[in-house]
Amino acid sequence: MTRRVVRLRRVYDPPDPAADGVRVLVDRLWPRGLAKAVAAVDEWPKELTPSTELRRWFHGGGGGFEEFRERYEAELAGAGAVAALERLRALAEAGPLTLLTAVKDPKTSHAAILAAHLTP
Repeated sequence: MTRRVVRLRRVYDPPDPAADGVRVLVDRLWPRGLAKAVAAVDEWPKELTPSTELRRWFHGGGGGFEEFRERYEAELAGAGAVAALERLRALAEAGPLTLLTAVKDPKTSHAAILAAHLTP
């Protein structure tokens, strides 16, 4: 099995053509104030983003990060996400894959949970 390289970056950071590989936006909403040409996003699989209901629950103070993780992982196990996860795994096996998000700290976000699902 090929080692998968999955990076986490803020979508607002300038693209790094030498290291980013395929750039995938993993937020449900397009980042505010960012032109699509500047973002250089290759894919935007909305079926892998937290549902609107889950985002509203979490940001509305519904629960902590661990409960959010459990709920998001349940969404990732759903039928709609399985094919999209397999697509990203295949992209990661072919070369570097960068997950992009607008959150301030990608390492403590849904993007990190998704990255964990993509790496063995």
